This record gives sequence, C-alpha cells and structure tokens, in this order.
Amino acid sequence: MNLQSKRILLIVGGGIAAYKALELIRQLRKRGASVRVIMTSAAGEFVTPLSLSSLSGDKVYTDLFSLTDEAEMGHIELSRDADLLVVAPATANLLARMAAGIADELATTALLATDKPVLCAPAMNVRMWEHAATQRNAETLRADGVTFVGPDEGDMACGEYGPGRLAQPDAIVSAIETHFASASKVGSLAGRKLLITAGPTHEPIDPVRYIANRSSGKQGHAIAAAAVAAGAQVVLVTGPVALPDPAGVTTIHVESAREMLAAVEEALPADAAIFTAAVADWRPDAEGEQKIKKQAGSGPPQLALTENPDILASVAAGDKRPGLVVGFAAETENVIAHATAKRARKKADWIVANDVSPATGVMGGDTNTVHVVGADGVESWPQMSKREVAEKLVACIAEALETSPAESAAK
Repeated sequence: MNLQSKRILLIVGGGIAAYKALELIRQLRKRGASVRVIMTSAAGEFVTPLSLSSLSGDKVYTDLFSLTDEAEMGHIELSRDADLLVVAPATANLLARMAAGIADELATTALLATDKPVLCAPAMNVRMWEHAATQRNAETLRADGVTFVGPDEGDMACGEYGPGRLAQPDAIVSAIETHFASASKVGSLAGRKLLITAGPTHEPIDPVRYIANRSSGKQGHAIAAAAVAAGAQVVLVTGPVALPDPAGVTTIHVESAREMLAAVEEALPADAAIFTAAVADWRPDAEGEQKIKKQAGSGPPQLALTENPDILASVAAGDKRPGLVVGFAAETENVIAHATAKRARKKADWIVANDVSPATGVMGGDTNTVHVVGADGVESWPQMSKREVAEKLVACIAEALETSPAESAAK
C-alpha cells in the first residue's frame, strides 16, 4: 500500500528494541509517509536524536518544556497534526502510563492530548509482558480504541525466551497499512471476503507426539495482512505457528486437518479462498490415549495411517465454492509439472508452486520464489520476500475478482 501523504507521529519508548525504530522510519519514508518523532526520556539511553532525525528528515522532539515549542502548544499540535500515532517500542512503563492517563513528559502528554488513532508495538521482558498488570493495561488500552501489533516470541536480550520481542518493522508497517486501508475502505479488495489457510497441521499420535511438517505459516500470514491492507474482510485459519495474529484479521487457530476443514466450511462463503496451509496428508488411524512407551526388545510401534480430508479439493468441488480458489504446492522436484497436475486434479483456479528443497531455505525462511499455474499457462516470479509475494498475489486476486459481484462479504 502507498502511504503517500500519510503523517505518522512515532513515539519511541526506552527499550533496547528502540534501534528498530530506525528501520521502521526508513520503511515508512520509502512508502511515502512523513514521520515525526517524539522520544521518551529513557529512549535517549538506546538511540540518539541525531540518528532518528537523519532518517525522518525532521526535528526530533523530546522536551515538554521547550520554550519555543510550548509557546505554540507544541504537544497539542504534534498530537493533532498526525494521521496516526505509533508507539514503538511500547515498554511496560509506557503502556502503564498510557492506561492511567499520566502526562509526565512530552510523549505521554501528546498521547493524552491526541484525538487521532494510536497503534502500539509492545517490547519488554517476557515476564513483564505476561504480568497481570501489563495485561490489564493492554486490555484497558484496547477498550479505549488503541490497536496492537505484536509482541513477537523469541530470544530476549536478557537470555529468556517467550513473547515480548518488538514486532519486526515490516510487520509494524503492515499494521499501519491495515489501519489506513480499513479506515478508508478504498482498497482494491474493499467489500470482498477472503478465506486463507496457513501453517502446518499437527496430527496426534498420542498425547505428546504428532505428525507434522516444517511449514512456518509466514507466507499465509503475509497474504492475510496484504489482503486486509487492500481493504478485504479476511478470515485466516491457521495451524500451530510461532507468529502473532495479523492485525485486522479474524484468526481461527486449529491443530489438525479435520479441525481446519471444519473451520474453513464454517467461514464460507467467501469471494476467494487461498489455501497456503501445508496440511498433513495422513494421520494415525487411532490416537493413543496414553503416551506410547518404548518396550525393550519389542521394536518400534506399528502406526496405521489413514488419509486426511483434502480441504482444497473439497472446497473447489463444494456448493459454497468461492469465485476464485487458489491452492499452494510445496514441491522438491518437477515443481511446475506437479503443480499443473495438482491444479487439474483438485479443480483449483490457480496453483502457486514453490521449491521447498532444503537448499532453497523457503520452508521457514523469509523469501520465496513462486510459479503461478493457471488455465492459461505458468507465470514465474523472481525471488522476493514473502511479503512482496503476498502483495503481488493479492493484486492479482483483486484484478481477477474485479468483474465479479461482491456478494459473499455481506453474508
């Protein structure tokens, strides 16, 4: 989405993730947005006003009692002049002050004085994020209309692991795009409903083991975010992934293929369905009620497998078939030939095929090289980030739906 002429007031909190604000500014400016920055007093311990000013191309504001700025009621002007206020990183302390309505420095005063929407990207230690007080503050802010992106799960600077990492700059940009697309509803998919599946499925063997695959869900989540940014109503049915729910998306979490099929059928009708999920082809015929124990001398247990439901084929042949059905094919050889056969066999409109051989780094990685197989032939795209693949695919979907009546989104 083009952010041309959009005015962002970025409030940088005092956390170690503050350095990511530099990349966030760069990406926003690249998309045409103007960015003004307010730093909290603590932010200066992690990033300098000079670096933020150099990238934003504007003065960085820090002092509530600047004689020049406050003679003109600078905190009011800053908070009202922006189209959106973005708090990144939003520390536990900053969230607490926002929730309590405390105005003790320029950043919190601007947040209290604004009449514009606010987006927070939290970043803090996992225990701080999970603490009841922080969760209570976040719920208070959500109830006040503040939206959130992240936090992500991962390794912490302190050595711990869990949710609390600042969302990546491109995810924050995507949330910003989603905000403006939802607010304006002038996107290429405005009035459309899209159903997307993502991630792997887990097929239980016993209470502690399961059959699965290496899908990260990144491509499906990126498509969901791009579709919302284009103005669509999006339902994302995702298997188990270590990703935050995309902003503005109705996300349904499932485990098994049968649960995914049930959630997909419940979410229909839709204008288009995009099946990126890597659904396990088989599941154990019977799930053990207790953990299967290793018995000395008896050898490995014999697993009887049964075929899982084919979600793509079921929807493509069903009574509620969307106007456009797009499947994905993860292959390790003869990519285009296998994808072409899959499109015909499953009666999909398009198959988006990619090579997921270990050497490609696609499975779990951030880039992808795809081939779009349709009735008229194959279109091969160069290597791109999964976000760029998502944006290009969503643009193609919007073009394909342009002549179809937008009926199902209202149902």
